[in-house]
Amino acid sequence: MSRGYIARDPRTGKPIRKGRSAKDLDIRSLYPIEGVWARIPVYDILKLASGEIQNLELSLTNGGGFARRDDGIKALHRVYENLIPRAHEILLDALDDDDASIRIAALEVSPIFALKQHTNLIPCLSDRLLDDSDDVRAMARRCLKLMAPVFPSGCEELLRRELHDTRKEHRNNAFESLRETAKAWPEVGCLHIDELLREDELDLRRRSSKILRTIATKGGAEGWDLIGWALEDIDAQVRRNGAQCLTTLANSEPSIAMILVEGAIMDDDIKVRKSVIRALKKLDMENPRVTSMILDGARSRDYELRKACVEQLSIIMSGDALREAAGELLRHETAPDLRQRLGALARDVELDGSEDEKNKYLAAVDVVKDDIIEEEMFPKNAIPVNLEKDSDSEIDYENIPPPRSGLAKPKGEHEIEKAGRREPEDL
Repeated sequence: MSRGYIARDPRTGKPIRKGRSAKDLDIRSLYPIEGVWARIPVYDILKLASGEIQNLELSLTNGGGFARRDDGIKALHRVYENLIPRAHEILLDALDDDDASIRIAALEVSPIFALKQHTNLIPCLSDRLLDDSDDVRAMARRCLKLMAPVFPSGCEELLRRELHDTRKEHRNNAFESLRETAKAWPEVGCLHIDELLREDELDLRRRSSKILRTIATKGGAEGWDLIGWALEDIDAQVRRNGAQCLTTLANSEPSIAMILVEGAIMDDDIKVRKSVIRALKKLDMENPRVTSMILDGARSRDYELRKACVEQLSIIMSGDALREAAGELLRHETAPDLRQRLGALARDVELDGSEDEKNKYLAAVDVVKDDIIEEEMFPKNAIPVNLEKDSDSEIDYENIPPPRSGLAKPKGEHEIEKAGRREPEDL
């Protein structure tokens, strides 16, 4: 197969997601705890790890001191590539050694060595999780937590067994391993959560529902179904954990979040409703289904839900529609603060407001300057009239020009007809 080949989904044609590869993984966490093993010469590692030599004195150039067999086992991943098969055999023998310290050392190096050759390491890890020594089991649990995200298929059955283990420390570690695995491989997380949500044991359903937030954005349709199942669980805590995913979904998949919010908005648990309210505020307020949900929520018996929905009314509606909806809700509302808010929304300020409120909606009056008013009252081309003149003198009213702001009276048909009429002859 050529290196340029890209595996694609036959249904969609999109590249198949490969998850997190070893190249993308930060392998620093896979290494054993820093110690003498890092200073052992490469050519002495196999002799020391196999027990051919019990102790190795390190030269001063290598820091000095002594290295023991468990230090040699921790350094097995440092051998040359052509010696990996031999180092693998020594590691498998060390995992079954009678000495607990040797088994612990072998478990400590297993995560990083598995990147070179992992054959039979996971079955040996499974045996060590059932070890009689508490220290060995503790190291085996740490080893599982590191290896599960890197080898999800190989650790699937082992992880499934640990998730159902009745021992608290084993179950806690298994769910932490599942969370880390779900981050790198969402499909693997969905597989285990799907099984756990169907369990009758309440603790398994509650713990698995907490991991839903990890796969909410990357789990695809299967992850959305799991969130929907969690929201329908009979246990309130499981529903709460599922509802906490709605805000994340509202940002990445608003259409899916709207469907889930619509089904959970009337949940009996107050914490579920609070999560639903947070997600509701993230949705598209112009969508008719969102508008319908907000109106239904404003009629709920839960005060917090009603309050949140009433605050959204002015966003989804305006004008007469807003006043009509607020007036209808006001007739059934009993909370004083919500009645005050609805009353303000239902009030038409242009008609029912105070005089100052009404004036805000009136058009502004044009400003008229004083010199214009004086010019209108006293035209410059007007002929002055001496009012103190004798009353016997005649005033030529017909020659007084009209004001500038007015127009001369036009002659109508009556005046024209009168002007053309002949004067009657004296009889």
